[in-house]
Amino acid sequence: MLKRVVESTETVGDVVFRQIRQDIISGALPPGAKIKLEQAKERYSISVSSLREILSRLTNENLVIAEGQRGFEVSPASRKELIELADLRIVLETHAIGLAFAAGNLEWEGQIVAAHHKLAAAEKNLLAGDASRTIDWVRYDWEFHQAIVSACNSATLMTTLSSVFDRFLRYHMLAQSFRGKAVVDDHKLLFELAIKRDVEGAREVVRRHVQSGVEHVLKSGRIP
Repeated sequence: MLKRVVESTETVGDVVFRQIRQDIISGALPPGAKIKLEQAKERYSISVSSLREILSRLTNENLVIAEGQRGFEVSPASRKELIELADLRIVLETHAIGLAFAAGNLEWEGQIVAAHHKLAAAEKNLLAGDASRTIDWVRYDWEFHQAIVSACNSATLMTTLSSVFDRFLRYHMLAQSFRGKAVVDDHKLLFELAIKRDVEGAREVVRRHVQSGVEHVLKSGRIP
């Protein structure tokens, strides 16, 4: 997600990679923005050669486009990509739910309870009009969905889902508005279904949750 713990084994390149990725997902680097290497070198305090390597890594996630000798730019946002990401997220998350609900233990349930508690607290503040908690909500939203599928026992599935979730999240950040009580109700219901290990019920909530997210973003008028 947007905020990760810095491990002692991380290199400077790893930290900058995460910073640039976060800036793209949060919208600080908006779709279509040119990434000028000399300016970015100063902004992120890293060499041009290392910066090129980082930006090349980000092209693998379709967050950055390489323009040959002209450098790099942030990937554009489009209705088509939003819908594709939504479809892929649904496939990955609903599959992971089936695996996790079958394998989850008491510790897994505890992680879901803790994650939902933090998410619900952030959502309560957002519903009360405190927009300063948006960043907390972004982080807690992923932590909650991640907790639910964390027992799937597939590192590859979790890594792929994390990448798709972040790219999907970028569109919500571009929409610049909280979805309101409907999303809070979805999370509460998903929490209850996870604790009951109702696979089909949880899958249906995720499908509806993601599709309503697409509708919310498109209604914002900020996606071409």
